[in-house]
Amino acid sequence: MKINNNVQPVRKSLHLTQESLAKQIGVSRRFIFSIEKGNYTPSLMLAFQLAQALKTPLTDLFTMQ
Repeated sequence: MKINNNVQPVRKSLHLTQESLAKQIGVSRRFIFSIEKGNYTPSLMLAFQLAQALKTPLTDLFTMQ
């Protein structure tokens, strides 16, 4: 099972950089890059932090395929 994510399009629609999003949730820019490229699946806690920072429901950010 694969997890798809919409972090990058949502982030860009809010005109946020990877760096500014990373600072909001206390991680590195490279970490955000890895999530957006699908190289890393965030923990549930981090996924909730991303959703909160992006003002988007968690279910809109991550889906299972």
